[in-house]
This record gives sequence, structure tokens and C-alpha cells, in this order.
Amino acid sequence: MSRDATYDFFAGEILLIDKPKHWTSFDVVNKIRYTLKHHFGRKIKVGHGGTLDPLATGLVVIATGKATKQLMSITGADKSYKAVIGLGATTPSYDLETPLTAGPSPDHLTTPMLEEGMGAFRGDILQRPPLFSAIKKEGKPLYKAARKGEAVEVEPRPVTIHQFQLDKWEAPYLYATIHCSKGTYIRSLAHDLGQALGVGGYLHDLQRTASGHFQLSDAKTIDNWVALIEQQPVP
Repeated sequence: MSRDATYDFFAGEILLIDKPKHWTSFDVVNKIRYTLKHHFGRKIKVGHGGTLDPLATGLVVIATGKATKQLMSITGADKSYKAVIGLGATTPSYDLETPLTAGPSPDHLTTPMLEEGMGAFRGDILQRPPLFSAIKKEGKPLYKAARKGEAVEVEPRPVTIHQFQLDKWEAPYLYATIHCSKGTYIRSLAHDLGQALGVGGYLHDLQRTASGHFQLSDAKTIDNWVALIEQQPVP
């Protein structure tokens, strides 16, 4: 990290952050916002360009100051991921936030069988978001109803899966590269693939590698960004 780097967070900056596991996107925003206010002594507008689940890692795009006007286009951009999908089990949240329930063994699945199953989810599809999500119905986030055990009907939404590539199969884990449109839930993709294969599935691990033209390889850690902010001159 260069100590000569200078930033104008008031005029607007785009911060590429490698989000750690268990942080929410709002945690990242709040950390940057607090650090800016503490260092410069005044509030600076901060927002993010697309949420990332707490159990996921990888790229979160943060904008400050006048650059927050770019967030709508950033949020609407395609995203890319590296995913590990567990087969032979399901969870209510479609990831490891909730307990696993074992299903049929996936040991019989072959690469051609997996490729055929994955092929059904490439292109334009209708996807039903998970109940454990921040999507609001009648003004309330779905996850609140889900945690109470309430039955809520979620309408499927159109999304586009540009790439759903099988990288490796080591039962019970399928490793995949995914490039998709905004609004795609990789948790739902994992769950739906498991259903299609007849064994159940859930998202075991997820890393966002790109958001639009922004790349994870160009991102810094939260600690790196905090240090950079704290070394900036105060006008």
C-alpha cells in the first residue's frame, strides 16, 4: 500500500473492498463511514453497489461523496462469482446460515450428469428468491417471516445466467464459475440445481470476483482502506 496515495472522499471516490466472511455489506459501509467521519470530523455520504451475503466473501464496491451517484449503474451491472455448491443436503436458507438436512447421496453423479443439470440454468431463467433474503413483501423483509416460520409466497423473477461453468467435482462439492445478471441469487441457483439433480443442494461457499468492470484482484481489505483514510491530510 502506497503511503503517497491521496484521495478526495468529499468529491467522490470508488473503493473496491474485499469483504471478509460474516460481515454484511452494511457493516462495510458503516465502517468506512465511521472512519471518514472520525478522521475528517464531518459526515461524508457513503453507499455500496450491491449487497453480498454475510457468509460470502469478495468484492463490494463502495462509493463516497458525489461518486454515490454512480451506485445505481454499479448495482445494475453483471456480477461474477466462484461458488462451492454442496450436494446431497438442503438448508432452509439455501446456505450454511441454517442447519443442514441430509438428502440422497450425490456419489453417483458424474460430470456429464452435472453438466446436463447445470445446462438447464444457463441463459434467461425464472428464479425464485430464497425466503431468507432482504427482499420486502408488504413492507417487511422476507427473512423476518422466514425466521418466524411463517409461510410466504415468493414470486419468481427473471434473471440471466451468462455462465455456469463446472470447474471441479469432488463429491459432495461442486466448484463453479458463475457470471450473471443483477438480482441473481446464487443460493437459489445452488438449491434449484440440487432439486433438479434429485439430491438437494445448498451454497457451501461463495466469493464475488467481479462487479461490472470492477475486479476483486484490484480490491483492498477493510483494514487497508481504514489505514489509507487515516493517513489522508485533513483540510
